[in-house]
This record gives sequence, C-alpha cells and structure tokens, in this order.
Amino acid sequence: MTLRIYDTASRNLRDFEPLRPGHVSVYLCGATPQAKPHIGHLRSGVAFDILRRWLVAKGWDVAFVRNVTDIDDKILTKAADNGRPWWEWVSTYERKFTAAYNMLGVLPPSVEPRATGFVTQMVDYMQRLIDNGFAYAADGSVYFDVNAWTRAEGSDYGSLSGNRVEEMEQGETDNAGKRNALDFALWKAAKPGEPAWPTPWGKGRPGWHLECSAMSTYYLGSEFDIHCGGLDLQFPHHENEMAQSHAAGDGFAQYWMHNHWVTMAGEKMSKSLGNVLSVDNMLELVRPVELRYYLGSAHYRSVLEYSEAALTEAAAGYRRIEDLVNRFPDLALGEWTDAFGAAMDEDIAVPKALAEIHTTVRAANKELAAGNESAARKLAESVRAMATVLGFDPLDEKWAAGAGSPAADAALDQLVQAELDRRAQARKDKDFATADAVRDRLAAAGITVTDTPDGATWQLS
Repeated sequence: MTLRIYDTASRNLRDFEPLRPGHVSVYLCGATPQAKPHIGHLRSGVAFDILRRWLVAKGWDVAFVRNVTDIDDKILTKAADNGRPWWEWVSTYERKFTAAYNMLGVLPPSVEPRATGFVTQMVDYMQRLIDNGFAYAADGSVYFDVNAWTRAEGSDYGSLSGNRVEEMEQGETDNAGKRNALDFALWKAAKPGEPAWPTPWGKGRPGWHLECSAMSTYYLGSEFDIHCGGLDLQFPHHENEMAQSHAAGDGFAQYWMHNHWVTMAGEKMSKSLGNVLSVDNMLELVRPVELRYYLGSAHYRSVLEYSEAALTEAAAGYRRIEDLVNRFPDLALGEWTDAFGAAMDEDIAVPKALAEIHTTVRAANKELAAGNESAARKLAESVRAMATVLGFDPLDEKWAAGAGSPAADAALDQLVQAELDRRAQARKDKDFATADAVRDRLAAAGITVTDTPDGATWQLS
C-alpha cells in the first residue's frame, strides 16, 4: 500500500515518495518554552509521533528533528517580569516540555537543536540571501525583502498559507530600518539588557523564522521530505520559512503537514484566552496512556474539541483495549489488519484505525465468549500490533509499570497504609497471626512490605 499525505502547500493528497529510498527526513517545529505545557502544545507532539511510528513500521529509516526555540520576545518578557535570567527561565520550562513528552510516550527526536546554537548557520543563510538580492541590513538588523522575492521568477510567496501578499501583516512595526511593512526580521539588532550575538551587521539575536531554516537544513540537507507543525504556524512562520529557504536556493520541504488545534467552546486553546488545561491537571483525571490515546484519537487535521466527557470516553475506549490484551499471558505482537494499514496509509487516518482496533477487540471478546481462546489470542495479538503503531500498547513496559494516575496512586497509598496501620497494631498487641495475614494479603496483591526503624514502607512488586 502507498502512503498518501495531505500536503498543505499543494492542498492535495499526494503519494509519499521520499527523496532517498529507504530513508525519511522529518522536521517538526517544537516548543517555545516560556511556561508550562498544556494539551494544546502536546497534540502536535503526539500527532507527529504517530506519523513517525507509522513510517518506521513501514520499514523506513527516519531522521526526526524537533527544535527548541530557546529565545524570543515572550521568553525575554516572562523572564524579566519574574526577575530571572532568560536562560534559566527557558531551561526550566524546556525540562517541563521534555517531561511531558516522555510521560505521553512521545519518542525522543533524533536530535533536538536549540536556536541559540545555530547563529553561525544563520549568518551564512543571511549572507546568501543578501547576495541573492532578497535581504538587506538596516541599523544592525537584517530583513527579508518580500517585494524583491515576490517579483522573482519562481516565487511562491503566499502559496502555503493562501494569503494574498497585499493583505499580509508581519506584526513588526517598531523597526524604522524596514523598507516595507511586509518585510520580516531575519536578525534583530541588540537592545539594552537583551542577550546578543555578533554578526557582520552588528550584535543582535535571531529572528523567529530564520532559525528553523538554518536548523532543518543543517541536519536534513537543503532538501528534505516532511515539515510538520501546528496550524497556527502556517502563517507567518512557515510561509516565511519557505520563502527565505527558496530565496536562498534551497529546495527545502517536499511535503508540509499541519495539525489542527485543541479547542474549548470553539476557541483555540491558548494562554491569552485563559482556558489552558495543563498536563498536570489532566493527569488528575486520567492516566498518561489514556491522555495520549485521547490526544491522538482525532484526525490530526481535525479540531479536537476538549471536554471532560470526551476525555473520559477516550479513557474508557483505551481500557477496553487494555482489558482484552491483559487477558492473555505472554501475548506476542501479531500483525495489523489490512483495514488498519489502509487507514494509516490514507493520511494517517487515526479515527478509522481506532475503529478497526475496536472492531478487532469485539471480535476477540466474541471468540472468548464462545470458548475459542486460540482464535481470541490471535486477534489480541493483532490488537497489540495496531496499538503499538499508535504508541499505546498496554504491554509496553512504559504503560504496564506505574500506570496509575496521581489520584489513583493517592487512593492506593491510603488503602495500603490502613492495612499497614492494622498490621502495626497487631504486632504491638503480639497478635502475630493477624500481622502475618496482613502482610501475606498485601504480597498476594503484588505489594512488598519492608520494615524499617521508622516503620513499614511499601512498594509495588
């Protein structure tokens, strides 16, 4: 079966053909760590983790680059408002993003470059653009000349986002050196108190768009296969990335993929709207694997409308898969069904793939009810294979160990502690038969008790 991808640039489903046989190169615009991640941020990570897993499952070697924008206006503002060094602020929240990705089973990228580590490559990029007549320096800043590029042969400015050039706004109005309001900053001249790096045009810091062109092409080459990111990045970020890269002479991305938003009451989830749902809050309601299942359950190009009811329903759907798989000891990985493969090959259609998983779960349960354990086991093996592709195999050691939510863990601790208190009282009363019975009962439930000078402790075996 041939994988087909919806390419934002062409507005069409296209057969996927990598530039190099057997190898796929992917660049994902990652986090700008200025605050705690919310589930809107993490949908992109989960969506393109599923893409990556499917590419690998189909036999391709995948180079997956996910960047970190570790300096921008918002980071500097937040750090200053809180009286902290900018580098400490961004590092603190970068760790929180990494922890959230890991908690949701998002595979680590092949490499995770940071913008501040690629100034040399950005300088080279700017020089190429200036030499080609598509950029200019002014007052220590460097700008991309949009009009010069739109007049150039082969220019496709506006094609990615569908915007008309005359209607575009770049949001940079405080730069007196700009020749045209349409032009965007490749490099921002240093301001008092801000971090700065030296360039031939003066000290300053990277413009937002330039960093991704420099990092993606450094690792993946002047042409690579897939560029991913959130729909909100389509303009201006990705439009400007594509423009500067093509203007510099790079073929850049062959396919563009954009995931849609997580919304609440029809509005995009964002900090400014005050409707942020942090990962910590979500994990008080469901387990990490259930949150992953939920975030990946809608088609990546569709809106995911958040509600607690929808989250609970998704968690129940995952548990039906988990319940079946856990019925069989030493369950092997089988093969996914043709219908599952067809769904994934049709632009990573996860809703159809999930429907096939649940159809197979129902068939397995029907075989179990009829006493056909061998047939049920084979179907369960197929379920495992499909769940593995989507990143939530219940028997994966990540999900099988310590899979409880914080609320469930607290409840378990309270119940076990009550048993330990009962055991301690029995020992104090020299009722050793009762004390041993408590310990044996906990051991049978998979709980190991250790006596210490400060009292008994417990852990799951």
